[in-house]
Amino acid sequence: MKYELPTLPYAYDALEPYISEEVMKLHHDKHHQTYVDKLNAAIDGYPEFDSKPIEYFLENIELIPEQIKQAVVNHGGGHANHSFFWNIMKSQGGNVPTGRLLEAIDKEFGDLEKFKDKFSNEAMSLFGSGWTWLVTKESKLKIISTQNQNTPLSEGCTPLIAIDLWEHAYYPQYQNRRAEYVKAWWNVINWENAQSKFIK
Repeated sequence: MKYELPTLPYAYDALEPYISEEVMKLHHDKHHQTYVDKLNAAIDGYPEFDSKPIEYFLENIELIPEQIKQAVVNHGGGHANHSFFWNIMKSQGGNVPTGRLLEAIDKEFGDLEKFKDKFSNEAMSLFGSGWTWLVTKESKLKIISTQNQNTPLSEGCTPLIAIDLWEHAYYPQYQNRRAEYVKAWWNVINWENAQSKFIK
């Protein structure tokens, strides 16, 4: 069994004007597909990957055969990160979190605006390509960044939201204006999805 590119949970233009149809087609159909293809090529001949999701191996990287470990971290991470990313965005998103998640954000960061400022500053401070995440670890909220396609799953964290900071995620629309992309991205967050992950 091979890993497959997941279908977007919305139309390519659903996140406009914040993330364009052009960006979504390039990002999903080309970049994510490439991660899937290279992951499948790396694990060819390794039947242990046949029955488990890629997230299982990223959470337990010691189980990945040494010969393919870096390829699985790179391309499996790209597949897992993007599969997560599509689902924490939605059309007409970006309202506000509610319930237990909002309470936890207020407790940890002061209030929602302070959290957003801290998260955005973290995203702007990341050098090169990678991701910025809101995660839980040991029942505590944390903002972290990962380089390249590394994932918080490998650090014992549960991701709640994430922003992709590779240039392919925004360059066709925002060019080098990462700050504009980060600001726009707050308008498409699926807080209901994040709340569900937090409660679980």
